[in-house]
Amino acid sequence: MLPSNSTRERTLVMEAYGGKVTLIDGIEACRDYAQEKADTGDYFQLNQFANPDNYMAHVKATGPEIWRDTKGKITHFVSAMGTTGTIMGCSRYLKEQNSNVQIVGCQPTDGSSIPGIRRWPEAYLPKIFDATRVDRVMDVSEAEATETTRRLAKVEGIFCGMSSGGAAAASIRLAQELKEGVLVFIVCDRGDRYLSSTLFG
Repeated sequence: MLPSNSTRERTLVMEAYGGKVTLIDGIEACRDYAQEKADTGDYFQLNQFANPDNYMAHVKATGPEIWRDTKGKITHFVSAMGTTGTIMGCSRYLKEQNSNVQIVGCQPTDGSSIPGIRRWPEAYLPKIFDATRVDRVMDVSEAEATETTRRLAKVEGIFCGMSSGGAAAASIRLAQELKEGVLVFIVCDRGDRYLSSTLFG
C-alpha cells in the first residue's frame, strides 16, 4: 500500500514488480493497515520502522563509505528522518569512529508536507529510533525543501527528491553557522519519482 498522495511514478514501479497497490490516506494509516494484514498470519511485513536490518545496512555500508571518503575528517552528518534507518545507522558507525561527529536530523515544520521526512506523532515513532543518537534536530519548511531541490537539479545537476532537498537546505543553514568543518548530507531519493508532481514544475 501507499499513501494516497503518492506520485504516479511510485505506483507504477510497484505495479511493474507485479504488486497490487492499495492507496490509503496518510502514512500512519498505511502502517496500521500493514500491521493488521501481518496480524492475520497471511502476510509478511518487513516493517522498516522496526526492523534492525534497516539501520544495520547503514552501519555496514553507508557509514563506512562516508568515513572512508572523507578520510575520517567528517565533523557533521545531516540526514532526513523518515524511517530513521539512515540516521540511526550512520550515527552508530560514525560515533564509534569519533564521538565528536555531530549527528543532525531534519524534520518538517508544522504544517509542511515533505515526502520522506516526517514529524512523527509519539505513537508512531519508529521503534528503531533512539533520540540519544541525534545531537540536533533542524526543522525544514516545505517551501525551503522544494526550492533547494530545484536548485540542486538546475545548479548542481543533482536530480533528487524533496527529502534530499530538505536535508540539503538544513545543511546549507548549518554550514553558515560553522567557521570550518566537513559536513556530509545524504541524497536519499530520486527526482524521477516526482515528475508527475509540481516539484519541478
